[in-house]
Amino acid sequence: MASSVSAAAKASAAFTHKKELAAATAPAPTQHRAGTGRRTKACRVRAVASPARAPRAPASTGSVKTAMTMTEKILARASERAGLEPGENVWVDVDVLMTHDVCGPGTIGIFKKEFGEDAKVWNREKVVIIPDHYIFTSDERANRNVDILRDFCMEQNIKYFYDIKDLSNFKANPDYKGVCHVALAQEGHCRPGEVLLGTDSHTCNAGAFGQFATGIGNTDAGFVLGTGKALLKVPPTIRFVLDGEMPPYLLAKDLILQIIGEISVSGATYKSMEFVGSTVESLNMEERMTLCNMVIEAGGKNGVVPADETTFKYLEGKTSVDYEPVYSDAQARFFSDYQFDVSKLEPVVAKPHSPDNRALARECKDVKIDRVYIGSCTGGKTEDFLAAAKVFLASGKKVKVPTFLVPATQKVWMDVYSLPVPGSGGKTCSQIFEEAGCDTPASPSCGACLGGPRDTYARMNEPMVCVSTTNRNFPGRMGHKEGQIYLASPYTAAASALTGYVTDPRDFLM
Repeated sequence: MASSVSAAAKASAAFTHKKELAAATAPAPTQHRAGTGRRTKACRVRAVASPARAPRAPASTGSVKTAMTMTEKILARASERAGLEPGENVWVDVDVLMTHDVCGPGTIGIFKKEFGEDAKVWNREKVVIIPDHYIFTSDERANRNVDILRDFCMEQNIKYFYDIKDLSNFKANPDYKGVCHVALAQEGHCRPGEVLLGTDSHTCNAGAFGQFATGIGNTDAGFVLGTGKALLKVPPTIRFVLDGEMPPYLLAKDLILQIIGEISVSGATYKSMEFVGSTVESLNMEERMTLCNMVIEAGGKNGVVPADETTFKYLEGKTSVDYEPVYSDAQARFFSDYQFDVSKLEPVVAKPHSPDNRALARECKDVKIDRVYIGSCTGGKTEDFLAAAKVFLASGKKVKVPTFLVPATQKVWMDVYSLPVPGSGGKTCSQIFEEAGCDTPASPSCGACLGGPRDTYARMNEPMVCVSTTNRNFPGRMGHKEGQIYLASPYTAAASALTGYVTDPRDFLM
């Protein structure tokens, strides 16, 4: 053991020495200046004068550099370490902490208990508080939770609190956004190379921006509020290589359901899931978010997509913070690799009662349904509604079951009413939905994705069969414990609404 420790120490010393010697000649790291999307060279003073050094013999092993994955690099930077390996426990500096109305009050309570009633958060500009779960309800306890958030944000002068006061008309609340994970992206809180933690398991959604994002509990979040630090174990990385042209009847929801069905709900337990390949590169940011959003349904610690021009363009004008993306080294060690030829995949669903209960949509054509739900952080983004509208437009028919539409955020709601659907002759999603007989798009929130109070819009208060663009289909997830939920893409959800049965969208798109 002693010799191993000694060897490790020598290797570390050699690496540090190499960095010092190369400081004057090494190129500056590539950074992105906020608001421009253009890569610029960081202007840093390396040294004014080189101090005298005693001559040292080079290490016998030569130069040492640890090849790392994206996740390892991000955590190494955040912990000020030269290199990290899976399994190491490190204290990391947190760039953004997010909480909402369900977990926020508990987090605040722990913070005050442990740091004192008069304690201040570590950085009021790095805390983002977003009411979104149980909002449009008469439930007094749910309403009280938002009041607790508001009082705390006023006390702490939190810069990013997206408040709502008038529940009768969400549009009367200019600060209110909606679903936290989509709002984080739209408001510029997601940036490549950073560490974003949130008191919600789907915080992994932000990994689409090439950052480390994961959910934490209230106790950890209370500690982060006071210190800006978190103790994290470095996860090993599973790499998913998705290549091939995306068929016009598939969406990212099909891809992630395919993957979860392949590896199971425990197949990536405490592992990073890195998505690469030509298919991933072709996806827009919202589709990449769908991929990363559901890694938690495979047990993953985080999901991540390498940042590229698509990422940088999305961030233009959204953030004033400079960021520096990182990428996996060519020699990085991955726990395992999975490869998919996306051109050969078919639309899939996850049958009750598990996200890994995968089946082809066409295999479930005899399953009669009672309703369709399109919404949530997974399936309530602008691109999701455009996709659903595309199916309704292609069919020219009316839905045969109640079809509920819940935009994730105010911006998505506005897009539904303003953006023309390609090939529609200028019609908006809302016009196409109305013609198809869907319910009027509801106020933006998490809605019935996780049940909520009994008066939550579209909650399943009776045992029904629902095709949903949400992320979980456990018993009771959307309300009634005997409800049956088929997870599907917006294409499949819209096609199923038109027939009253689980339906392959190719019936309308091909």
